[in-house]
Amino acid sequence: MWKRIDHQLKIKAGDGPQAGQFKELGPGREPAVPHPLSLSEFQTVPVFEDISQHVKEVGSQLVKKVNAIFQLDITKDGKTVHQWTIDLKNGSGDTYRGPARLPADTVFTIPEPVFMELILGKMNPQKAFLAGKFKVSGKVLLGQKLERVFKDWAKW
Repeated sequence: MWKRIDHQLKIKAGDGPQAGQFKELGPGREPAVPHPLSLSEFQTVPVFEDISQHVKEVGSQLVKKVNAIFQLDITKDGKTVHQWTIDLKNGSGDTYRGPARLPADTVFTIPEPVFMELILGKMNPQKAFLAGKFKVSGKVLLGQKLERVFKDWAKW
């Protein structure tokens, strides 16, 4: 029979010399296999962190040019695993993890491999959208402004 006392696993040793005695097993261990959706597995995390740094440096200029809020839902196996927001409408711009704090003008639902190909310039965004590789809701034409932001970031 298992009992948990003081956050350490203990087992009742019924066949020991003294009935009712507890044997300490030691502290619990971390699972041998990491969580399947750990942040280190995603290539988009460092990309968005770098984009965030870029927005901090030139955000006020981008706000004047773009004037929109973009939410990007990054998916894996059809499930959203990350949400990022690029706010180029308010203040001097901001990029943060999570859903848009204010209503997003455009929401992209995009698989991570497709996003990485778009960011690296290996795939044309218009052709990918028309081929159904990702979904866009809201003001679809603002996607062209986001494409320019990504190209500007790539040169940075």
